[in-house]
Amino acid sequence: MTFDSDSNTGDFRMKTQTQKQKPIHEVRLGFIKAAVWRNEVENGVRYNVTFSRIYKDGDNWNSTDSFGRNDLLLLAKVADQAHSWIFAQAQENESAGRTASNEHDDR
Repeated sequence: MTFDSDSNTGDFRMKTQTQKQKPIHEVRLGFIKAAVWRNEVENGVRYNVTFSRIYKDGDNWNSTDSFGRNDLLLLAKVADQAHSWIFAQAQENESAGRTASNEHDDR
């Protein structure tokens, strides 16, 4: 837990998260969506994916992480596209790392 302090009054208040973390990439086909999240780890970057299905309940749009039989093929296609995007990011990061190390090479 972190706190902000007002140096003028000595007032301490808990920090609130004003901005939600947003996914780095989203894939959507119909009502099925994949959100790709970037996480910095000791070894570099790791990507995680969450899947959801949106639906309308009356006038309100909601989402769920439950999928029916008829959603599964579309879910697989969304997962495939998310996987392809992550793979492309990893390739870009790897080639950028090689280019940077080649620029600093003293051959």
